[in-house]
Amino acid sequence: MASRVKQPEARGLSSLFSCCFKESEQPEITYLHDHINTAAVLESTLPMPPSQELDSMFTELVDELDLTEEHRAAMFALPAEKKWQIYCSKKMEAEENKGATRWPEYYIDQLRSMAARRTLLTLEEEGEQGRHKIVEGLKTALRTQPMRFVTRFIELDGLSCLLNFLKSMDYETSESQVHTTLIGCIKALMNNSQGRAHVLGHCESINIIAQSLATENIKTKIAVLEILGAVCLVPGGHRKVLEAMLHYQTFAAERTRFQTLVTDLDRTTGRYRDEVNLKTTIMSFINAVLSKGAGETSLEFRIHLRYEFLMLGIQPVIDKLHLHENAILDRHLDFFEMLRNEDELLMSKQFDAVHIETKSASQMFELIKKKLKHTDAYPHLLSALHHCLMMPYKQSSTTLQYWVLLDRIIQQLVLQTDKGENPDMAPLEDFNVKNIVRLLLKEDAVKKWKEQADKMRKEHQNLQQRFEKKERECEAKNKEKDEMMAMLNKMKDKLERESNDHKTAKQQVAELSARLQQLSSSSSVPGGPPVTSGGSVPPGSVPSIISPPPPPPPPPPPPPGGPPAFGTAPFAPPPPPPPGAPIGNTQRKNIPRPSNPLKSFNWSKLPENKVEGTIWKDIDDLKVFKVLDLEEFQGIFSAYQKPQKEAEDDHSFAKKVKELSVIDGRRAQNCNILLSRLKLTNEEIRHAILSMDEQEDLPKDMLEQLLKFIPEKSDIELLEEHKHELDRMAKADRFLYDMSSINHYQQRLQSLYFKKKFAERVDEVKPKIKALSLASQEVLKSQTLRQLLEVVLAFGNFMNKGQRGNAYGFKVSSLNKIADTKSSIDKHVTLLHYMITVLEKKYPKVTLFSQELQDVPEAAKVNMTDLEKDIGNLRSGLKSVETELQYQQAQSSAGPSDKFVPVVSQFITVASFSFSEVEESLSEARDVFAKALRHFGEVSNLQPDEFFGIFDTFLTAFSEAKQDNENMARRKEEEERRALMEAQLKKDREQKAKKARANEEEGGEFDDLVSALRSGEVFDKDLTTMNRRKHRKHNLYDGSRERPVTKLNQ
Repeated sequence: MASRVKQPEARGLSSLFSCCFKESEQPEITYLHDHINTAAVLESTLPMPPSQELDSMFTELVDELDLTEEHRAAMFALPAEKKWQIYCSKKMEAEENKGATRWPEYYIDQLRSMAARRTLLTLEEEGEQGRHKIVEGLKTALRTQPMRFVTRFIELDGLSCLLNFLKSMDYETSESQVHTTLIGCIKALMNNSQGRAHVLGHCESINIIAQSLATENIKTKIAVLEILGAVCLVPGGHRKVLEAMLHYQTFAAERTRFQTLVTDLDRTTGRYRDEVNLKTTIMSFINAVLSKGAGETSLEFRIHLRYEFLMLGIQPVIDKLHLHENAILDRHLDFFEMLRNEDELLMSKQFDAVHIETKSASQMFELIKKKLKHTDAYPHLLSALHHCLMMPYKQSSTTLQYWVLLDRIIQQLVLQTDKGENPDMAPLEDFNVKNIVRLLLKEDAVKKWKEQADKMRKEHQNLQQRFEKKERECEAKNKEKDEMMAMLNKMKDKLERESNDHKTAKQQVAELSARLQQLSSSSSVPGGPPVTSGGSVPPGSVPSIISPPPPPPPPPPPPPGGPPAFGTAPFAPPPPPPPGAPIGNTQRKNIPRPSNPLKSFNWSKLPENKVEGTIWKDIDDLKVFKVLDLEEFQGIFSAYQKPQKEAEDDHSFAKKVKELSVIDGRRAQNCNILLSRLKLTNEEIRHAILSMDEQEDLPKDMLEQLLKFIPEKSDIELLEEHKHELDRMAKADRFLYDMSSINHYQQRLQSLYFKKKFAERVDEVKPKIKALSLASQEVLKSQTLRQLLEVVLAFGNFMNKGQRGNAYGFKVSSLNKIADTKSSIDKHVTLLHYMITVLEKKYPKVTLFSQELQDVPEAAKVNMTDLEKDIGNLRSGLKSVETELQYQQAQSSAGPSDKFVPVVSQFITVASFSFSEVEESLSEARDVFAKALRHFGEVSNLQPDEFFGIFDTFLTAFSEAKQDNENMARRKEEEERRALMEAQLKKDREQKAKKARANEEEGGEFDDLVSALRSGEVFDKDLTTMNRRKHRKHNLYDGSRERPVTKLNQ
């Protein structure tokens, strides 16, 4: 093992992580090696890794420090350069301290050796100093070494070695500095969250620590009491401390568990004469025991625990302690007095008294008697007192235990919670007050209450079911009402429009008839239509006048050289050129020619003869060339430039009567399952079907399942043969038999199911139609999309030549080929990445074109075949329901419970109008979609999911490429910052080394608890609150026995 040398210039963690350490931390142990210069050279040349890898490395480092959430957040908020600097500094420190992972083994071996040889070394002063040095080194290492040291120490069961040493040390060792330092080691271990959890989780640790109170060494006692007091402030620690004090009572053979504390508090001779620190620590521990844990909320617990101290005579001791005139001690004494006054005041209020003299048995009895005098409990109080008179009073140990037992029973009655938990150690084991009280209740009363509760519970369930049923019925009725009102309003509006149109048409017909009569009466119009005696026009003649044939199209313009002679036929026009072929008389665009050949943009060129009437007619890509940097463009997408080598990828889951069943067994089983889920009788199901489920008893999913169990003809025939044995029929057979008696059962069930599902199916279709219509309008009106296409057209014409160039438009499918063209310089850069860069500089608004195409992604999911199929299903379903309605209207034997005709008639009226609206909106969506196809020069048979899918794919690719550009820019900035950081790394490391020598080692969370407990800061809030109450109620309780409180918060 390397020799350990103290380095004054060593860099501690506090110098690196000032947000995580305080100034009171002791200097950490460091080690001297000959490889420091090598590590420094390695650090200065070490490049900063990518951010993701750096975050992973930094997370491991921070985890070793065991910081609070606030300090962890502060560490992770540091910039990347600072994280890398800290990591490199820590790496160099690790190089300087090689072999640190072997230290826990060394200390554990030394502890075991010292525990085994303690009798041989007690008389050797040199050996005693050596042991103290080793234990002091362990204490310092536990405070300053990285988290892995503490973890390794815990894994090697170092805590058990410390505890075994504490248990087995002789008298000389227990009175030496070694004992104090061993307690300090445990305190240092508890200063770490993992170590603290390990100590608190050990079954004997707190008990063994409490045993050290038996020493006469004042420093050791102070250290032990500080640990026990701080453990009281930790969740779950208060009860462990009370258990430890009971253990110490047995260990020290004392009468009560707090006897040693009160004795040391009262000592005024020898070394204890002016020892204020020990008395202050004892008072802070007493206040923590009284006010924390269960004492935070339970008045009874505080009074119970304080009574133990009062029985030991602590009050006169406290009165003497004020003579020390120590501010911190007086702070703890004041808190004890203030908390006692507050508790006694609360207890007095419960009995409407000013003060309760707990030393007076007669006063306490009178208060209890007054409280219970006119209650059912008073006879039991008299009975208890009567039996106390019959207790044996002869002085003996047995007699004393009777009263001890009675005292403990009453204590547990007062302190035990409703859950059977005891905040203090249970005076009586297996004594559960709640269970005993429950057994004392009369069984017949319990049974009666239980029966009443069951009856009320069943009534409540029945009422709840009826309420839910009525609620569903009301919701359905309200929904039908709302739908009906909406339909009526729509029908009213439509009727008004049609009425106005009809009036207008009648006026036009009247006007035309008058004109026709005038024309027919004139002799100048030969061959006019005859006019009837009433002056009306015969049928069939008005349309010819209303709609005259359109005029012939204008003749084509004459060819150059003048028009042909009248009567001569012009030459036949030449056949049109094939698609994609250049037109002979087309004037070529003035497109800049690249100086070097460029990579080809694989687009689908739109023929010029199809540009007319499309978006491309108004697009002028020549304007784009005026703002483009063509030299940069040529350099990035040159056809002959050699590509660079691709960078390596980074390093990247009793028997019953036999039932009669004639139908198929499996079908009967499934039917029984369905009926058990329905929870309705056959008669209730029959009534629901006949009334078209007005009470909403049949959910839609149950109706769908019922359609699978329609009685077939063979089933009906078999069941009719056994109709005289209805009582023996199985449940499924009886159900099918009862349903077969309903006229047109299957058609009724299908109509009911269609009625319930109609609104849901319409709601499924409407969003698709709406998305199709809105998306078509968006691509028609989007100006940013228009500018984007203009830029793409310019790019393509600049890159392509020959037959592929000089384009006036292109197929929209070409948009998704932009990303296929890669840069000659960097294979990770495509034409799409470059285009986004240009757009951000020259056309920043165009980069937000996706905001004008919000409905395109939804339209890309619309399959027209499926949509038309859904519309057809709705149409055929309505037709089937209308057919069944006509059949039922023709029947004259409908019973009073048969509501099919009125319910379905109303439904058909509303549904037909709603369906007609859907058909109209679909027709409008088709028209606007066809217009969009023509606008972009696409074929008319292109489907919406294909057309809008092109735009949706391009939107995704555009967004991803934009994010790629941002990532590349961010990486570039990080590389620049890394270069600057590496240049300053050595200088920063030297500055950190200087700061390390100036900083002191700080304490951790457990030290903070001990410090706050020692100074009394932990009780500040309680002191302020109680002091305010005292001043507010001083006049009301001026005559009470309230002890004076001095030097409060001085």
